[in-house]
Amino acid sequence: MVAQSVPLTSLDTPEFQVPAAHRVNVDAYPSAQMEIPPSRMFLIKKSLETYKAKFGADAPTFDASQGDGGASLPGVPHALLDRANELQKSQGTGYDQPYGTDAFRKTTAEHYWQLDAATGWGPTNIAATAGGRDALIKAYQAMTTLGTGRIGDAIVVSRVPWISYLWGMYGVGVNTLLAPGREETAWAYTEDALAACVDFCKHEGDRRVAGVIITSPDNPTGNTLSVERQIVLAHKALDLGVPFVLFDWIYRWITTGEVANINTVLSAFSAADRDKLIFMDGLTKSIGGSNIRGAHLVASKQVIAFVNSRASHSIVPSFYSQAVAMAAYEQGFAKAAASIIEPTNQSREILRTYLKEKGYRVIMGEGGYYAFIDCADAIQRGGFKDSEGFSEYVAQNYGVAVVPGVLFSSAGANWVRFSFALPPEKTRKAIERFDEAFRAAGQPA
Repeated sequence: MVAQSVPLTSLDTPEFQVPAAHRVNVDAYPSAQMEIPPSRMFLIKKSLETYKAKFGADAPTFDASQGDGGASLPGVPHALLDRANELQKSQGTGYDQPYGTDAFRKTTAEHYWQLDAATGWGPTNIAATAGGRDALIKAYQAMTTLGTGRIGDAIVVSRVPWISYLWGMYGVGVNTLLAPGREETAWAYTEDALAACVDFCKHEGDRRVAGVIITSPDNPTGNTLSVERQIVLAHKALDLGVPFVLFDWIYRWITTGEVANINTVLSAFSAADRDKLIFMDGLTKSIGGSNIRGAHLVASKQVIAFVNSRASHSIVPSFYSQAVAMAAYEQGFAKAAASIIEPTNQSREILRTYLKEKGYRVIMGEGGYYAFIDCADAIQRGGFKDSEGFSEYVAQNYGVAVVPGVLFSSAGANWVRFSFALPPEKTRKAIERFDEAFRAAGQPA
């Protein structure tokens, strides 16, 4: 005889879903939070409309503000979209698993990452997500829940971080901690800076560091770190007792150097420490698939199980985004993404040469989409408060949209982010026009 389930209380009485020991404690922190501002990355290019209103609808403009290869470069090749559509038709339109599909996991592990069996990691260490932001939110929640088990702790980012790091984690109850850093070294982490972050938290309400994010190539600065350097920093973070290190490698294929190899990193850690590493990658940058919303996490089975259970009640990734990825992985990703990688790499060298010849102070690594340009001289001459005012001046009077560094943090107040995710000829014209604006700032009209 099967035992009957008996309600804990009368059916006429309200009842909590979970036992008292597991209920969410009352905490008023949401009422004390700052209002999260919408990202202005999507609005900056609108400043070019003022330029066209002044100089005519046909006046040439240059959008060096974004990193969207699907808008400024050819984006995902149509042959891959056609192949993805065939996969979608074959798959059907029913629910898949919250981690994606087994076919996606297998293709990603074997064809894309080529995970070494000696690491102990394979397809079950992979979860598809609905784009990079979704991947990051799920990673933040895993780092805090499985790491410190508390809200209000911190995740460490660089002194001038990508703006959505700041507000994405803050929205799920995590405090963003800007690491010490200097512009002379592109605000890159040091071992001492990581130690300072851990110590700082102990004295700020007895908080803990739940995770450290290592981004290379970096947004917004364009700085790059060797894989060896990333390994050293990750080891330091774990030695300091930080529960997780997240490698944001969304730009890793956009490089003239060697593409970062996950097996090199995994093999540099013990099996226990390996489980404290999380990797994020996707289609947004390397293949111009911003609106495909395809990304994934590679992590320990515990983290993936956490992500899977949460996704089953929230955001399940679409199969189509996985199909585009599988089509690219089947072809060979370097070949599939060549229409984005090659012009971007060419543009980087054009920009590097030009800025050096003109005497600019600039941060540029060997990969990514961005140059971070010091505009302190033009800001001072033009009487601008910071790089936001200067950027508006450049867009409205010279038709070039760039991103003010001050939007990322106050440490970037004198800098702008110049995106070279453009065809080489457009990059050259855009930087020439930007240079005109830089030199004209504060000068008599």
